[in-house]
Amino acid sequence: MNRSVVITGSTSGIGLGIAKAFAAAGDNVVINGFGDKDEIEAIRSSLDAAGSGTVLYHPADMTKPVDIEDLILTARDSFGTLDVLVNNAGIQHVARIEEFPPEKWDQLIAILLSSAFHTMRHAIPLMKTAGKGRIINVASAHGLVASPFKSAYVAAKHGIMGLTKTAALELAQENITVNAICPGFVLTPLVERQIPDQAREKGISEEKVKDEVMLRLQATKEFVGIDEVAAAAIYLASDAARSITGTHISIDGGWTAQ
Repeated sequence: MNRSVVITGSTSGIGLGIAKAFAAAGDNVVINGFGDKDEIEAIRSSLDAAGSGTVLYHPADMTKPVDIEDLILTARDSFGTLDVLVNNAGIQHVARIEEFPPEKWDQLIAILLSSAFHTMRHAIPLMKTAGKGRIINVASAHGLVASPFKSAYVAAKHGIMGLTKTAALELAQENITVNAICPGFVLTPLVERQIPDQAREKGISEEKVKDEVMLRLQATKEFVGIDEVAAAAIYLASDAARSITGTHISIDGGWTAQ
């Protein structure tokens, strides 16, 4: 039987990579994110053809709780339940705290942290009714350690780690696991957009941002692959991971080992 999977922020980057993996496994998938209408339809159609499941697109704005509720209910109404929830939606803004626009702070916290609370609030009752479920929160190495100029992102990702642990304890006897994946720097469109911002902030070249800022603490000196993060999500959603809950998998090239 095909699982029902919702992945937020899945029209590009890590989320799209995770969607590809679940679609290829034959699952029914609801993707979500912003972008050009025709491009999104091309992505949906490609994913739909990749496996035996059905792939739908939902345009929920992750800053709007009403949209988020409709996203989860769409999965329920379309596929009968929700087996796997992947909270991945994310944006970034880089600035010193005293220069950080308050509206940007609110936007990042809403998308990176509050949206996961809202998806989980509506998904958990469905999973309890089904007697099983998997919740996977895509956090970050920045959920474990900090970097300058990323106050909202670091605060939100630390919050995701706390939310993950709390939910895991609440659901420990419900056959529902809750875990986080903490990637280091992955060369996604989100990260690529940070490079010129950091170059301006630090007064260095974009190449130096990559080598001396982003990869400075990754012992491998390589960006993490999207496929590596997707593989971890597939594992955490599997029966083999049924005893793993309330924790995280770091995929950070040795960053947090230091």
